[in-house]
Amino acid sequence: MSMAGGRSIIDRIIDYLIIAILLFFALAIIYPFINALAISLNHADDTALGGITFYPRKFAYESYRNVITNPLIIRAYGVTIYRTLVGTVLAVFVTGILAFGMAHSNLAGRKFYSILLLIPMYFGGGLIPTFLLLRALGLFNNPLVFVVPNLVGLFNVILMRTYFQSLPPGLEESAKMDGANYLQIFFKIVIPVSMPIIATIALFNGIFHWNDWFFGTIYIVNPAWKPMQNVLLSVINDARQAEMLAAIQGGIAAAAMAALRTRPVSVRSITMATMFVTIFPVLVVYPFLQRYFIKGMMIGSIKG
Repeated sequence: MSMAGGRSIIDRIIDYLIIAILLFFALAIIYPFINALAISLNHADDTALGGITFYPRKFAYESYRNVITNPLIIRAYGVTIYRTLVGTVLAVFVTGILAFGMAHSNLAGRKFYSILLLIPMYFGGGLIPTFLLLRALGLFNNPLVFVVPNLVGLFNVILMRTYFQSLPPGLEESAKMDGANYLQIFFKIVIPVSMPIIATIALFNGIFHWNDWFFGTIYIVNPAWKPMQNVLLSVINDARQAEMLAAIQGGIAAAAMAALRTRPVSVRSITMATMFVTIFPVLVVYPFLQRYFIKGMMIGSIKG
């Protein structure tokens, strides 16, 4: 059975079915964020009634006001920005230098270095040896623990090395004829033509530093150096403790909760607002790096 456009009815039905399935999965992924945003913008006493889905019934911006004006959250936000910017810039630089050297076939001991890089990808020292090592290096309760152990990502080195190997050899050869050394070639020639892979590695490192809570939990004791994710986790734990208290104490907690419902904010709305304040920079930056990310991943993983 065919139609005037050359496509059969069955083909069109299959297309519509695929579109419907994709829309369903897209909605399943997006809905939790929309629901969390609606709760964060809804009045606390109205949220307690339930039924909040795609939009807030009673707008209240006090949750975001409390988050933005909270000194603990502001300080944690600054720590997260510090570790993301410094950690990403240094990681891209160190990874790029290492990958640039590994991309040259005339590097002495190149095979040995390659094996040395591959071993940690399959065998790790474990949590306790790593903790003892970082403490011996003076990185325990030190903000440098966010940056130094994560300077080199082995998978990132492989991607950048493969990308550098795909560059035309004539670029480096012509630069050497003009008297340029390897550092000049790296900074003046290789980096300007390698922005796709650099943006990809920067995105990998930036997302890791922004979302990581493990290092702040294990290696940081001073509350002043706790990153945003650890503060968000403490907010979520406070919300769980409040729910447990309400379930245990029964009528007393219910009376307390009834008194709190006159307020426009609740622990749940604060939690959702904190979550959105945390993920907002990622949502803003990612669309601008997406085209570099896709191109860098394709070239860095296929060519070579």
